[in-house]
Amino acid sequence: MFKKGQNVKQEFGNQIMKVTDFEPELIENIITQWEDEMGNIMTGKFTESQLIIADE
Repeated sequence: MFKKGQNVKQEFGNQIMKVTDFEPELIENIITQWEDEMGNIMTGKFTESQLIIADE
């Protein structure tokens, strides 16, 4: 189980994202944010099985 503020990434990805919220009633229930290469704040939703804890 992930916690708000925790850094995560997709299993085969390298983009570090921060867990910002949860939507427990939805399948894609973990909401993340990250900054892209142009400085834009991006938001995404993932299932728990798609993410792993990011070691920095």
